[in-house]
Amino acid sequence: MIIERNVAKYVIFSDDSLVNALRRISENKAGFVFALTETGIVEGVLTDGDVRRWLVAQKNIDMDAPVSTVANRQFVSAPDTDTADKIEERLTDRIRYVPVLDRQGRLVGVASRKAAEVRLGDFVIADSSPAFVIAEIGNNHNGRIELARRLVDEAVAAGAHCAKFQLRSMDTLYRKNGQGAGEDLGAEYTLDLLAKFQLDVDSLFKVFDYCKEKGILPLCTPWDRESLKALERYGMLGYKVASADLTNHDLMEALAATRKPLLCSTGMSSEAEIVDAVRLLKSRGVPFALLHCNSTYPAPFKDINLNYLERLRRLGDCPVGYSGHERGYSVVLAAVAKGARVIEKHFTLDRDMEGNDHRVSLLPDEFKRMVEGIREIEQSFGGSEPRKVTQGEMMNREVLAKSLVINRALRQGEPITADMIDIRSPGRGLAPYRKNELVGRAARRDFNPGDFFYPTDVEAPAAEPRPYRFRRPFGIPIRYHDLNEMAGRSNFDLLEFHLSYKDLDLDPAKFLSKNGYDLNLVVHSPELFAGDHLMDLSSANPDYRRRSEQELQRVIDVTRRLKPSFKKAHRPLIIINAGGFTLDAPLSVAARAPLYDRIAESLSRVDAKGVEIIPQTMPPFPWHFGGQRYHNLFMDAADIVDFCKKHGVRVCLDVSHSKLACTHAKASFQEFLEAVGPHTAHLHIVDAQGVDGEGLQIGEGEVDFRAMGATLDQTAPGVGFIPEIWQGHKNGGAGFWTALERLENHF
Repeated sequence: MIIERNVAKYVIFSDDSLVNALRRISENKAGFVFALTETGIVEGVLTDGDVRRWLVAQKNIDMDAPVSTVANRQFVSAPDTDTADKIEERLTDRIRYVPVLDRQGRLVGVASRKAAEVRLGDFVIADSSPAFVIAEIGNNHNGRIELARRLVDEAVAAGAHCAKFQLRSMDTLYRKNGQGAGEDLGAEYTLDLLAKFQLDVDSLFKVFDYCKEKGILPLCTPWDRESLKALERYGMLGYKVASADLTNHDLMEALAATRKPLLCSTGMSSEAEIVDAVRLLKSRGVPFALLHCNSTYPAPFKDINLNYLERLRRLGDCPVGYSGHERGYSVVLAAVAKGARVIEKHFTLDRDMEGNDHRVSLLPDEFKRMVEGIREIEQSFGGSEPRKVTQGEMMNREVLAKSLVINRALRQGEPITADMIDIRSPGRGLAPYRKNELVGRAARRDFNPGDFFYPTDVEAPAAEPRPYRFRRPFGIPIRYHDLNEMAGRSNFDLLEFHLSYKDLDLDPAKFLSKNGYDLNLVVHSPELFAGDHLMDLSSANPDYRRRSEQELQRVIDVTRRLKPSFKKAHRPLIIINAGGFTLDAPLSVAARAPLYDRIAESLSRVDAKGVEIIPQTMPPFPWHFGGQRYHNLFMDAADIVDFCKKHGVRVCLDVSHSKLACTHAKASFQEFLEAVGPHTAHLHIVDAQGVDGEGLQIGEGEVDFRAMGATLDQTAPGVGFIPEIWQGHKNGGAGFWTALERLENHF
């Protein structure tokens, strides 16, 4: 059970209208509101079911009727003085929410059996949330406010959500007013450090203010009631409870009385003591999380026992986390994999500084790598839904898997027998396990030896080409070998050659019709060249970049040889993937500008007379060699527009790539189209999903093609397109014909 103290979303005044009550119910997604008098006393409860039943009974419906006319005045409530256990007894399968009232009958909380979660400002700590990462600065500022601010800056740069500190009242917390003389050696050493290195209250508050300026949440551990009072004056949003105070029920009672979220470390406590603390917190109805911890500095790996996290979750019925004092951060990554949703690690700028916390602290670059590792692990979690083949796997399946092929000629209508079916690579066609579905069927089409069988040979027939009507020029992608077969299958305005690096060694004349083609010409440059060379005109390696320029020049030369056969080709477009990828991590925004400059320089060094080179907009996670890399260029609308204006360049707008980039950047795709459309020379139209699901069939992803078509009509009128469907050329171009049918009303 949890008790929410922020109740504004659950209330409406009794004299307000039913229509406003329904709006509030829709907004809070709880299905009800509490009706309050002008003095704030709960008068009744109104559910969406109550409103429906009232509507059915009315002859003349007035949605401006006051809430009081419909609200149910017979409702179950609980006094705020009850223990959490007693309040929880009122929750049943039928009663999912219980209003918690003060002595005057005013609403002070809403109890429910919602999934346990802890809210700290804008952060939600729950099983379904990313890990909340705390940089435990503690007293590692060594009593210097300048160092504290530097630590905050580094914590922000490292990706921490929270910078945490500690506050003690030396006079009230320790014997002899905190003077260490006469204490045991360990206590004497600790008290000496605290006396030297603790910031005073006013200085600490200034550091909290600095945290807010820098966009990181400040938290603090109060070690005593006096410190808690000071922090309450400041307005802390929640508190971290030190391991040493989990058994200090006097302080725990004071912390719970604030009704603010608590993050409680469990180091140095037995299970019985943890259970007692949980019982206290639950009885006060305060939201909390338990942090597994071994309070040794540094903690031996053999003593950490991460398997206890699951038991701790059951004991607390709450989110759990991990507060680590071991060397390094590998244990933290394992804790996240085991369900920790709060991570706390000590943070310093120099492990050689005086103080025992420094020695078990992470340096800024280590903390940053830890956060990156946490996020990578969280991305890998996925869900429990049935397994699907990922985009990258589909590409590798195409190359590495096997298909069913026919080993002889067969005419349409003739039966398919088992002995005429072979299993061969690549995996472009029907999977081998579907062989029995073919045997005994009549062939739906003519086959030549070596032809693939496709799903459409056993399922619904494939789409067939026909004349199409579009508001802009259109065509399809083709290769040399299928040029003459595909060129006349519809009323195309253009053809886009997708060249491989091996195509550059071929004589185009061997594939071209002597009569030529009454079409425009677009060429898509290879991205991969011999020797695993990926085109990168932005490379900092001069030799690598020169090789990319040389390969681009070969593409230009081939395009010039193709041009005379295409009667509408005046200045053929050449689409390039200009480069800018990285293997292990994306580049910072500041690091991108020199790469754009190198691309512009390389484009100025090739002889592009008679053609127009257009860089393609790119996705955030391109697929190279069957695996993912990071892309950095031609993804951000402002970058693209700036490059185009600065260098007089236009682009190929691949809407799938750009939709993925906008999703990844949490940017508006509509605004992207509005900005980049005027600088677009050619379009690749295709669907997309998530951040790396590119090349999808139209209507199978997340792109709103109706809205996109309307926007492009305004920003890129008359610009030609192809349907860039992945594997659309298979089965006689079936994927292209399906795409064109689905696009016909939108472009």
